[in-house]
Amino acid sequence: MLQRHRIQFPPQDANHLGQDEVSFYLLEEDRKTRIRFHDYDEIYQRPGLYEQVFYDRLKCSSPNKVGEILKQTLSDFGKNFSELRVLDLGAGNGIMGEVMKNYGVARLVGVDIIPEAKAACVRDRPDIYDEYYVADFTNLNDELAEEISSWSIDCLTSVAALGFGDIPLQAFSQALGFVQTEGWVAFNIKETFLDKSDQSGFSRFIRELISSEYLDVYHMEKYRHRLSMEGTPLYYFALVAQKTAEIPGDFLKRHELL
Repeated sequence: MLQRHRIQFPPQDANHLGQDEVSFYLLEEDRKTRIRFHDYDEIYQRPGLYEQVFYDRLKCSSPNKVGEILKQTLSDFGKNFSELRVLDLGAGNGIMGEVMKNYGVARLVGVDIIPEAKAACVRDRPDIYDEYYVADFTNLNDELAEEISSWSIDCLTSVAALGFGDIPLQAFSQALGFVQTEGWVAFNIKETFLDKSDQSGFSRFIRELISSEYLDVYHMEKYRHRLSMEGTPLYYFALVAQKTAEIPGDFLKRHELL
């Protein structure tokens, strides 16, 4: 059974803050520690804290939603989910990996940039991944890139990690490059990323990518990702697409990824 923690949300309204700026307090013995929602190194060091904040308190549904629509899409097209070789980008302590494992996949490889994530996964869900890499996908050395390629990845998952500075655009592009042509991509993004008024580099890349000939989008669904601290629903889009071709250099250069 996961440890229960004493957490306290601040009295001030946090609606004016970005999702990567929101914080809570952790009460441990006689100490009161302020932790930002995106201080994953701090959160993962405490067993059960991530689940308690984001899943119990804020009702995050994204891993189940993305896994569900990926499973349904593959079933609709007569594909065997059990044959997938999955790269889980931003794997954290293995919650999305657990969803994929429960459905049954051929291979499951996790990757995260911080060692605390892997340590938490080994502690909390030790039997989920066939391999778990701690790696910076914006600066991947040739040896590790070759090793990851050897897994013959045909599905990329990335849940609740794209944008907000968690996973940079260059890292997502690198991960997408490992997916074989005709492989699958399943991820979620904040609803504003598809709004043309959002001119951030990540938003423009995602919009162009999903309307390009390099990805065929088979399922896109708006859903409630989780609640804010004020109880306001936060909506995301969940997408499942098939990679139809390698993304060419000129497309990547246009987004300053080469």
